Amino acid sequence: MAPQYEIRADYDGETIVVYQAHAPAIADAALAAGSFVAPVSFHRMTWIKPSFLWLMHRSNWARKPGQERILAVRMTRHGWHEALSQAVLTTADPAAVTQAAVHAQWDPERSPRGAALNHYSIQVGIGRHLIRTFTDEWVVSLADLTPQVRKAAALIQTGHPAKAQRLFPPERAYPLPRTLEERLLPR
Repeated sequence: MAPQYEIRADYDGETIVVYQAHAPAIADAALAAGSFVAPVSFHRMTWIKPSFLWLMHRSNWARKPGQERILAVRMTRHGWHEALSQAVLTTADPAAVTQAAVHAQWDPERSPRGAALNHYSIQVGIGRHLIRTFTDEWVVSLADLTPQVRKAAALIQTGHPAKAQRLFPPERAYPLPRTLEERLLPR
């Protein structure tokens, strides 16, 4: 049984993969440039999610307007830890949340069909003052997962969840340093 609050992610010794859903124009420009560029907004918070299935729930498997493209954003673990070290839980004092450079919240993890599970996944909001650092220093690469997302969604809809699961990125428990764990785990 998974711990109630645990970051599960696709990662290696140097990087971690987080996911974002974007409109086609944003995804196309980012993929062509190999980095986030206009028309992405650098003036508002951008949310990153290490849980593939949570983003599939949020984007309705890339079918929500403005979220039709799914990008795997490989970022440095150093950047991930830096973002988390500045994060304030959205359940904290509203004044602290308003002032925070990074927001973090725990939402129920999702099954492939979107059902809420009994453990939580983290979502991290990178504030507008850190977005350029995120895009210019922390992002290592971008990959378009939209074709495999559409294929997996079709398999789930036609009653083949085991086949769909083979298309999901591998995720395992992410080892957080104790200081970040103390900062991010709800009390």
